Amino acid sequence: MSGPRIVIIGAGFAGYRTARELSRLSRHQADITLLNPTDYFLYLPLLPQVAAGVLEPRRVTVSLSDTLPHVRLVLGEADGLDLDGRTVRYTGPEGRTGTLSYDRLVLAAGSVNKLLPIPGVAEHAHGFRGLPEALYLRDHVTRQMELAAASDDPAECAARCTFVVVGAGYTGTEVAAHGQMYTDAQVRRQPLRAGMRPRWMLLDVAPRVLPELDERLSRTAGRVLRQRGVDVRTGTSVREATHDGVLLTDGTKVDTRTLVWCVGVRPDPLAGSLGLPLERGRLLVDPYLQVPGRPELFACGDAAAVPDLADPGQYTPMTAQHAWRHGKVCARNVAASLGVGERRPYRHRDLGFVVDLGGTQAAANPLGVALSGPVAGAVTRGYHLAAMPGNRVRVAADWLLDAVLPRQAVQLGLVRGWAVPLESASPELARSPQAAAGRPGGEPAKGHAGGKPAKEHSGGETAPGHPGGEPAQGRSGGESGKGRPGEAPAERHPGGKPGKGRRAQPAKQHPGGEPAKSHPGSEPARQHPGGSGKKEGGGASAGGPRHGAVPGPDLEPPADQPPPGPDIAPGPVKRHDGRTQGDS
Repeated sequence: MSGPRIVIIGAGFAGYRTARELSRLSRHQADITLLNPTDYFLYLPLLPQVAAGVLEPRRVTVSLSDTLPHVRLVLGEADGLDLDGRTVRYTGPEGRTGTLSYDRLVLAAGSVNKLLPIPGVAEHAHGFRGLPEALYLRDHVTRQMELAAASDDPAECAARCTFVVVGAGYTGTEVAAHGQMYTDAQVRRQPLRAGMRPRWMLLDVAPRVLPELDERLSRTAGRVLRQRGVDVRTGTSVREATHDGVLLTDGTKVDTRTLVWCVGVRPDPLAGSLGLPLERGRLLVDPYLQVPGRPELFACGDAAAVPDLADPGQYTPMTAQHAWRHGKVCARNVAASLGVGERRPYRHRDLGFVVDLGGTQAAANPLGVALSGPVAGAVTRGYHLAAMPGNRVRVAADWLLDAVLPRQAVQLGLVRGWAVPLESASPELARSPQAAAGRPGGEPAKGHAGGKPAKEHSGGETAPGHPGGEPAQGRSGGESGKGRPGEAPAERHPGGKPGKGRRAQPAKQHPGGEPAKSHPGSEPARQHPGGSGKKEGGGASAGGPRHGAVPGPDLEPPADQPPPGPDIAPGPVKRHDGRTQGDS
């Protein structure tokens, strides 16, 4: 297609809205290219419902090809920008590299997990920024409850059914609220030991839950959580995480197999690689979302520090509601720079927020009117249906089925713990086995995108969905992180070593004749003389055997031992006649 070449990096709230509006404004006279690691737009505000089994994963994903028919989709992650040459370098999902040329560039790369320098967190916690992490958490929680119900050890049972969520912002509050309902439903079908029930803990250094929202919404959310049985601890965080629990800042030791990290986000490091002025990692732009001195470069969403004209001297927060509005204004200003229409500055008006607390409970303040209970629940779900760019009927159908039918608490095993490390520059993508082991030939392992973890605690995430016609805010920033230039490979998880291409040894035989099941990609499990193998542990974790020891055939391998890749050859297989398989 002839015409101006416009490249948009990222298909989060800002990037998706920019592409949609530009396609309409240009009347198909511009060549619009959207560079994104996935082929869908993720509606982040409903991700906690995926983890709790309310919605199926595809309900919160909107196909880019179907909804942006006149936009060229390129799958890949930006590796770097040549501003003088006006080109974008990227790497596709199969490792191939490419270059995109542009006349106008929109940087909407989004954000990634914020890490704090707390010992053990990067190894033992999981974030909640992308669909793979939600799928992993759903499987992991289900498995822990099933193992707790089958355990004869009261201490092990208590640890497995204890779930710790750090960060009482929008994400953490919804994860804890929906998680408590999900595990309570499992207990009704498969009871735990007498007198025991699932325990969800919600921690934050702030003095209240939802610290960035109106205090009335905070009180409503705190009351609902406590009535439901969630252990809410404000002014408290994690001092250290280990394979079998966490040490809190108040000195309390909590035995757990689950640590969910929801303390907030930080800007994607792609913005910081350009050598342009930054504001706390975000690219400085003018009120028209244009980078000063670079008329061809625009930025919006979490990647941009946009002046807040309603509060002079401040910048708009990293929320999805702002990102969605940024996208509309950015598209108009890009079109104006090409001679279509007039540009306008970004202004916003706060119309309120909504927080879904599960079931019929919610907290909302549309137009400043504080609501709670079923009325707030109806407003919240109605808003999400109106704000979603697709899948409305399917989402409504899932909500209806959840109201009348029990949830299906099963493990699908689609995402393993080692595939979704907390220290990842691509939370929207599950890590491949080759990348997890750092083997050549696979995707490069992605490490901490910023080099060092952020040192400040955000006190939770900023607030969610706006009920005034804009989509609800997702995880404090709402967008998926995209291109990451110049990153170092991820370090190996403690206790694990990558495969070296050695031939695996045959499993040692049990005295009774049945071979023991070998650990994938590692030494075989040794069997006890009595005939049973080692006691099975729980699920996988990003940092070691906290979620499991020696897995059975239906359990995942520990996080520090990804499954063997094609460079590991199997050991010899004995036939009944004593010869090895393949002998003539």
